[in-house]
Amino acid sequence: MKFVDEYRNEESVRKVADSIRALVTRPWTLMEICGGQTHTLIKYGLDRMLPELVTLVHGPGCPVCVTPLELIDRAVAIARRPEVTFTSFGDMLRVPGSELDLLSVKARGGDVRMLYSPLDAVRLAQKLPERQVVFFAVGFETTAPAIAGALLEAERLDLPNFSVLVSHVLVPPAMEALLSSPACLVKGFLAAGHVCTVMGTHEYDPIAEKYRIPIVVTGFEPLDLMVGIRMTLAALEEGRHGVEIQYSRCVSPAGNLPAQKLLSEVFETCDRPWRGIGVIPKSGYALTPRFQRFDAAKRFDVETVTAEEPAVCIAGAILQGLAKPRDCAAFGKECRPEKPLGAPMVSSEGACAAYYSYGRE
Repeated sequence: MKFVDEYRNEESVRKVADSIRALVTRPWTLMEICGGQTHTLIKYGLDRMLPELVTLVHGPGCPVCVTPLELIDRAVAIARRPEVTFTSFGDMLRVPGSELDLLSVKARGGDVRMLYSPLDAVRLAQKLPERQVVFFAVGFETTAPAIAGALLEAERLDLPNFSVLVSHVLVPPAMEALLSSPACLVKGFLAAGHVCTVMGTHEYDPIAEKYRIPIVVTGFEPLDLMVGIRMTLAALEEGRHGVEIQYSRCVSPAGNLPAQKLLSEVFETCDRPWRGIGVIPKSGYALTPRFQRFDAAKRFDVETVTAEEPAVCIAGAILQGLAKPRDCAAFGKECRPEKPLGAPMVSSEGACAAYYSYGRE
């Protein structure tokens, strides 16, 4: 297809890889933020086309993967209630909680449904006034505007039986948390093109300046990523830092201003726990006071539910770029897609799922 095939052209990708080998003179470690980018890199073997001096590590860019265990347990607790119809994007249904996942709740008679849009949940609440319809609001800044739109529609309709369990997380605070760690080896970032399509790039400028690193906003096709890697390495080799946009066909520095306005109306920033990482200040969205009547955690009194992450799963280290899936003793053994120990093996954007699916055992 036009505008897709041209970004998957093998000859074009190999030419950029050749130029990278001619460019690099020192060891560099780069991190791609988005789990979708991780899958492209592994699926097409782009990491194997790079010189040995270049190391790619995978970041916390899968919203399903970074959703903490306690949020899954809260979702399960709500979904088990007889009056609740619990709805979610598909990936969340198989993420293991402390005892159950949402699909197990469904198998035991719970009304758990996979939806493709939060607006579908609003429509469901209209059709089922006798039910409490809950939507699991998960994602980065990319999906948050759709959740915000659904909440505005629920407010317009004055729906008393609709609510959302909010688990939205934000990319820039996570990047800063990684960079501030003494263990961080990352010298440059490939930022997520879809997030920046919504939010623009202004939030990345202070990070690039403070840590004196290059941040290149890339797309998701093989050529996008290879060109983005070359741009990042060129900046490092030349001693430059700052923000550049490879994904210019979708991203502008200002981003989508109407979407940003919508987000500011419905959400405010809050401290948010990340799976295996801990609480990152101001790294998530919470509902503003105007919309708190739609807060499922408050409505069903599950805010006190807590959980401990399983010690055998090293998801936290993988999400911070400190380890790769094959470094986990359980990878491909106790932890497999049909019986995952952690979210990175479940999600379509999880690093463990990518390594398993594309034979990187």
